[in-house]
Amino acid sequence: MLSGYLGWHYLVGGSVIGCNGGSGCDQVLSSQWSAIGGVLPVSGLAAGAYLAMLLASFYLGPATEASVRRLAWQALLVLVGAAAGGAVWFIGVQKWFIGAFCPYCMATHLTSLVLAAVVFRQAVRRAAGGPTEGRWDHPESMPGEGMAVEAVPVPVGKSDDIRREIGLRTATGLALAGLALAGLMAAGQVVLAPQIVSPAGEASGHRLTTVDPHTVPMVGSPDAPYVVTLLFDYECPHCQRVHGMLDEVVRRYGGKVAFALCPAPLNPRCNAYIPQETEAFKDSCELTRIALAVWVAKPGAFGDFDRWMYTPAPGRLWHSQTVEAANAKAIELTGQAAFAAALSDPRGERHLQTSVRIYGETGANAVPKLVFGSHWVNPEPRDEGDLIQILQTSLGLPQL
Repeated sequence: MLSGYLGWHYLVGGSVIGCNGGSGCDQVLSSQWSAIGGVLPVSGLAAGAYLAMLLASFYLGPATEASVRRLAWQALLVLVGAAAGGAVWFIGVQKWFIGAFCPYCMATHLTSLVLAAVVFRQAVRRAAGGPTEGRWDHPESMPGEGMAVEAVPVPVGKSDDIRREIGLRTATGLALAGLALAGLMAAGQVVLAPQIVSPAGEASGHRLTTVDPHTVPMVGSPDAPYVVTLLFDYECPHCQRVHGMLDEVVRRYGGKVAFALCPAPLNPRCNAYIPQETEAFKDSCELTRIALAVWVAKPGAFGDFDRWMYTPAPGRLWHSQTVEAANAKAIELTGQAAFAAALSDPRGERHLQTSVRIYGETGANAVPKLVFGSHWVNPEPRDEGDLIQILQTSLGLPQL
């Protein structure tokens, strides 16, 4: 059911229950790895495999003809092998390629692994001729309560018939064949990866609010000929990925590109364009105000603080910093008195509200968002090369 629901979501669009924009769930389901070649949703493929397993299970009972039962076992072993291989692949993709986990997906993958273990164990028991379908040929021949139980041998040919249904070597080979199919699917995802296409827009009939690069936090030089505005949230995983690419993009452009950092928290307490507060962004406003206070108190320390906010702990996936940790880091970089004074300085709040205004003018739909001239785009890059391509094709920046 979970696979079917996710496949339906992929086809019709819309939000998955509990997957807020920027969440790990949203990040996984909107990634290139959610489909093969950008066309076939892997969740739909999984739903088809589970349905085939269900149908095969109807033909495993003793009432089914032996040849049909054998075919059902063979199909089931291939399917669970493929499901287990797919589960291992997608768990690895979430950990090492995407850097986020989808609870729906993880529940499906763990179910696949458990199901594969159960089916293979039962197949091994059958191959060994152990008890499977019941000891007694006829229910009326079973001893009643209190009756002496005599050793009743399995009828001649019964154990052999079980072994003919599925042997241990055959069971292993079929499961490995399923794993090989999962490997082919994984290779297909890598080879058939679609070109990056990011949602983009253009202002019509009005001018977008602009910022003076000499008076806002920057990555790169404020005197660069191409200054791109970046809207972001300190609790957004997508933003963390894009943020980590900015220095390399500036380097590749030889300093001719810079990024004006404009925080647009996805929280209604400081962003009027957000309809309701969610758990994923509950501290966004506080974290943004702390960061801007560092910028006001000691502009030279802002870069260190900004990178720290998006740096994962060693050996762990990134997760947003707590308000307490951010306060402590800010005081460490600026000093207690300077930080306290900067928190009440109106410059930080003015920049925050200017950033929110740009967020609203460009569709109020998502972050991260890059804005240049009258164009904007919600980037979905895999690496720095993708981000440069997006800057050039969606925002009109010159070729390198």
